[in-house]
Amino acid sequence: MKAVILCGGKGTRLRPYTHSVPKPMLLLGRKPILRYIVEHLKRNGITEIVMNVGHLKEQIINYFGDGARFGVKIQYSEEDAELGTAGSVKKAARLLKGEENFLVLMGDQLTSTDLGKITAFHLKKNAVATVALRRTGIPMQYGVAEIDSDSNITCFSEKPIIQSLINVAIYVLNKKALDYLPEKGDFAMNVFPLLMQKKQKIVGYVFDDYWIDVGSLQDYEHMNKLVSVVDLIANHDE
Repeated sequence: MKAVILCGGKGTRLRPYTHSVPKPMLLLGRKPILRYIVEHLKRNGITEIVMNVGHLKEQIINYFGDGARFGVKIQYSEEDAELGTAGSVKKAARLLKGEENFLVLMGDQLTSTDLGKITAFHLKKNAVATVALRRTGIPMQYGVAEIDSDSNITCFSEKPIIQSLINVAIYVLNKKALDYLPEKGDFAMNVFPLLMQKKQKIVGYVFDDYWIDVGSLQDYEHMNKLVSVVDLIANHDE
């Protein structure tokens, strides 16, 4: 199964860093974010990769080349204007010919989740689209009461945790999904609502593993400090 990594955005939330460096190439410790993603794909047995590139694309292409030095095979889908997540995959479709199913990931997110389990789940469900959903909980600051239709209090919960499933933008798509992708648009806003409207099978894979979107200055700087400390300890031990 091939993987498509979306790397073409301008990374406006990470300015001023991204004025001169594409977001996926920002360093975490001694390696760019995108390299961690490529290495995770390889560990999960996925070695054929399509990278969508746009903003400062030469830096990505020059660093990764054909992927051989990383033990993978990389092809590039180049775009001159931002097309949205779904539009970018639509443009890359020519590089996915012959693929019954393929994986889609973002170029600014890190996870430890087993991608093989997600793809196996997708195949078992025979879905047109599988969306990875991470379980998360937000504790309320106050106690909560529930009442019935007669205003009788039926339950008290002290600072309950509100649980939800967040879309982490890891998708497995069947080739049928390509027929529903717009030339410009996004998966969550445009494609998935359309698939549900057309009664196409879209399922959610729920996981609890580590995941982070390195999409804001605060997240990036915090993550970079953590990785830098790990690097320092590893170098000291060596």
